[in-house]
Amino acid sequence: MNNQNISLMKKAIAILGLVGAGAFFGLPAVANFSQKSLTQPVVNQPLQIADSHSKDIVATAAEAGQFNTLAAALKAAGLVEVLQGEGPYTVFAPTDEAFAALPEGKVEKLLLPENKDKLIDILTYHVVPGKVMSGDLESGMVKTVEGSKVKVKVSDAGVKVGKANVVKADVPASNGVIHVIDTVIIPE
Repeated sequence: MNNQNISLMKKAIAILGLVGAGAFFGLPAVANFSQKSLTQPVVNQPLQIADSHSKDIVATAAEAGQFNTLAAALKAAGLVEVLQGEGPYTVFAPTDEAFAALPEGKVEKLLLPENKDKLIDILTYHVVPGKVMSGDLESGMVKTVEGSKVKVKVSDAGVKVGKANVVKADVPASNGVIHVIDTVIIPE
């Protein structure tokens, strides 16, 4: 097995959100989250997402119709089945508009087979092991499944993850929760 396959396997196992696998690869189940509730609710823009406790994260996002680019990216990265797994996961999901705001040609370039590792890094940077509701968030650095940390800032204005704003929080899924964001976050 070559280094690329080992790296992909580690990321796939880590994204499963299994406590043992996450701990094995140095991914705490929930880092820098607390049971504190927010003083102000997250700003919620109207999005067409049904209450889908019985559907997994991928099905919930697909049904919304506003995550077509994310769905295509997950498929190109080979992560669809992983995010359909048991979980739980917390996914900061960029909308189609968030992907459209990337520099021209960036999405198409990332979807090329030769850029699969970079795409996996970006997508797994949007995932935190465990189910973390907005009321459990607190400001700080949070380790992602990708392996690096992203800054979470909770304020009266809402929640920011990296440079992205959470525009709809706590979208339930059978295997975790989705927080919709308005910007694609890129690991540094």
